[in-house]
Order: sequence, then C-alpha cells, then structure tokens
Amino acid sequence: MSDLAQAAARQTLAPKILLVEDEPGIADFLMRGMHAEGFAVTAVLDGVEGQRRALQESFDMIVLDLMLPGIGGLEVLAKVREAKPAMPVIVLTARGEIEDRVAGLDAGAVDYLVKPFSLAELLARVRAQLRVAAQGSGQPTILSAGDIELNLLTRKARRAGQVVPLSTTEFELLVYLIRHHGHVLTREQILSAVWGYEHDPATNVVDVYVGYLRRKLDRPHSPVPIATVRGVGYRLGTGS
Repeated sequence: MSDLAQAAARQTLAPKILLVEDEPGIADFLMRGMHAEGFAVTAVLDGVEGQRRALQESFDMIVLDLMLPGIGGLEVLAKVREAKPAMPVIVLTARGEIEDRVAGLDAGAVDYLVKPFSLAELLARVRAQLRVAAQGSGQPTILSAGDIELNLLTRKARRAGQVVPLSTTEFELLVYLIRHHGHVLTREQILSAVWGYEHDPATNVVDVYVGYLRRKLDRPHSPVPIATVRGVGYRLGTGS
C-alpha cells in the first residue's frame, strides 16, 4: 500500500472529534495538537454551527466551550444529550467556580476542563473517554453498589439519589471499584486498570484519588464504604 493510501486509511479509522471553540487561536492550537495525535478534528467557532454539526453529523466525541456566540455551550450540550445520549462531551471553559462545574456535569458533560489547561491533559481525557465509550458498547449502562449508582451513558454518579460531580478519573476509579465490589484490589491493579500504568512504587496517585472519592461520596452518618486493606489496597463494600 502506498504512503498516500496508508495515510487515507489512518484518517478514515481515526476517531472523529468535533471541537466547538470561539477563540480562533485556541481552536487552531487544539486542532493541530489533536491532529498530531491521530484524531480527525472538525473545528467550528460558534454555538449555532456547533449544534447543527453535532446533531446532523457523526462524531465519536465533542469538545465544547461553554462561552459561545449564538447559542451557549450549555444549551448545545442539552440538545446533544437529548438527541445523542451516548455522545461523550468534554466541556472547556474559563469559568472555574464549582457551580459552573456542577452545571456542566449535570447537563451531561463527561468531563470538565478549566482554562488554561495543557494540551497533554486534554488529550489524556479525550483518550480516556473514547476508551470508556468503546468498553461500554454492549455493556450494562447502570452500575450500582449499595446506594451508589453510576450511569455510564450520562456519566453521572449518585449516592442515595443525590448527584455527585466526579472528574473523569474519579468516575473511572469508581467504575472499577464497583465492578469488583467486595473484592480486595491492590494498588498495582487499580493503577494499571484506571491509569494504564505499570507498577510504580513512587506514586501515591491511587491513594490520593481514593481520598477524593471518599470526600465526595461521604454522607453524614453514612461514610462511603471504601475500606483500606492495610498493606494491600482497597475494597468497595464488604467482602473477604
């Protein structure tokens, strides 16, 4: 196969990303960076065109700014979620207040990045969401353990019926814990499954993110049931 044919084949197989960002410089930078990582990126600069293409064309993921001319990002997100509930949407915004993050997640975003952010971080989150979407095909869309429930389509977590806003990594960690409910998981197993790392004795990232989950899921008189198994790792719920 010629180099040209190989390039065309790679482009055909590349994940298709719709980037909706109104700042041309940022849009161009992100588009070039994602192209370099093998993604097929379509960039638009306003909410009207972004909504039209999101609803009428086929994409594997949408990267969506909230502050857009024409139609705001939250309105675009609501329309996409209604028409394509399985479509992963990562929200970008300069607004970092917790209320804005919760609004984005409640509207159906799978993750949230506050500007300024690094291209490497965005790429990592895009890859993570595409991996989750691929793994979720044909799988149950609701996972639960006790009063904790995860919706894999909307990427929403609830405890005792209340929405708990989680980052992509926190959500993936909780998915892994629930899928192994009652079993002791070593830090090495968690690190490999959630972060894709091999054994790294120098990192405490698993412990840090378990701490994040505990704080977010904790309720008065009902602590989150993630047990520390000394010298081994963690277990969600009771078990041996």
